[in-house]
Amino acid sequence: MTHERDLSARDGGELDGFHIGHLSGGIGEAVSDFASEWEDVSFATRVWERQVEDGYRVDLRVHVLRSERLTDLDAVREFLAEYQERDPATWELADFTHPDGPGLIGDAEAFWLAGPGVAVNVLADQEVVDAAALRSIAVGARWLGR
Repeated sequence: MTHERDLSARDGGELDGFHIGHLSGGIGEAVSDFASEWEDVSFATRVWERQVEDGYRVDLRVHVLRSERLTDLDAVREFLAEYQERDPATWELADFTHPDGPGLIGDAEAFWLAGPGVAVNVLADQEVVDAAALRSIAVGARWLGR
């Protein structure tokens, strides 16, 4: 039996060499892509939003990060802690095995090192995307370069 949530799942398209193969139901239909750079790391970002009473609300963000400084998973974690202004000592993350490489996952975020200098960061609104859906979205984002 298929659940209603599964029926509204969809493909997220391609972003900077990655195919975002699964978006869980409930994620907004408004999609925007951005390119930016911070501290010698380039970002290709896709954002999914939905309209709410007072504007738009971000449901999901996927960042493809590229930089020579992203040498291993610890370097990715260190960069993201700095970028997101998180305290690494209190940032609760668990090991996460992604088909593209080693990763870490929390309640509303997953990231992994896809290859030397290439990482992906998935951030979700917990009111829309639960832990199981976050894991499915992350696992469904696959590097096309392999």
